[in-house]
Amino acid sequence: MSDLPKVRRLEAVGFRAWPAASVQYDGSWLCRLTAGHPSRRLNSVNPLDPSDTRDIGIRLEKAAKRFADYGRPLLVRQTPLTPEKLVAFMDEAGWANVGRTVVMMVDLADLSRDEGLDHLPSRDVGRFVDARIRVAGDDPGLKPGLTEIINAIKPEAGLFIFEEPDFGPTAVTIAVQDNDLAGILQLGVAQERRGRGLGTAILHASLRWAKLKGARHAWVQVEADNAAALALYRRAGFRDIYEYSYRGPHAA
Repeated sequence: MSDLPKVRRLEAVGFRAWPAASVQYDGSWLCRLTAGHPSRRLNSVNPLDPSDTRDIGIRLEKAAKRFADYGRPLLVRQTPLTPEKLVAFMDEAGWANVGRTVVMMVDLADLSRDEGLDHLPSRDVGRFVDARIRVAGDDPGLKPGLTEIINAIKPEAGLFIFEEPDFGPTAVTIAVQDNDLAGILQLGVAQERRGRGLGTAILHASLRWAKLKGARHAWVQVEADNAAALALYRRAGFRDIYEYSYRGPHAA
C-alpha cells in the first residue's frame, strides 16, 4: 500500500521540476501537453484524486481530442492516485501498458561531506542542452523544446556538465532543489565513457549541491527496464517509493 500523502507531494514536485508547456485541469485530472518535446511525462493525463470517477468515458474522449490537436497519442499516467474505476475502465477497454517507471528517494543526511566539492553547476542553459543532446545521442531537433522546458523550471536548478578537453561532454544531469526535496533529472553518460564511474560522480556532485542548498531528501524517476540506472541509484542509497505506468488505447 502506497503512502498517498508522500505520493501526492512527489507528484507535485515532479510536475514543477519538469514543467509542461500546457497545463489544464478537468476536475482533478491534470492534462499536460508539450508540442516541442515528445516526453511522455510532458504529454499525459495525470489523475490526482482516487475518488474522482465521474464521466470517465466522456472525459477521456475530450482528452483524446486535446492530445490530437498537439499531434500526441492519448496517454494516462497511472499512479497510486489513479481511481480504481479508471484503471478498470482502461483494463476492460484493452488499453496497452506502454512503459513503467520507478520513483525512488534517498535521505541526504548520510551523504559524504566531501563528495562533489570540485564540481559546480553551470548557468548556461544552451551549453547544457547541447551537452545533454550529445551525451544522450538525441535528435538535435529537440534542442528548442528542451531549452524551453529547462528555462521554464521555477525552482532553482543546477545544471551539471562533466567534460574532457579532447572529447567534450562526458556526463550531465540536472538537480532541481524545491524546498527540502531535490529532483535528479536528465542524468546521462556518453556511451564511450560508461563504466568509469562518471554516473556515480556526477550524481554525487548534484546531490551535494542540493544538500548545500537545503534539500534533505532527493528523488528520481527511473524507467523500470533501465537496469543500469536502477543499479546506479540503489548503490547511492535510493529506495523504491512507488511505481507508475503509462496507459494508452493503442500500443506504442
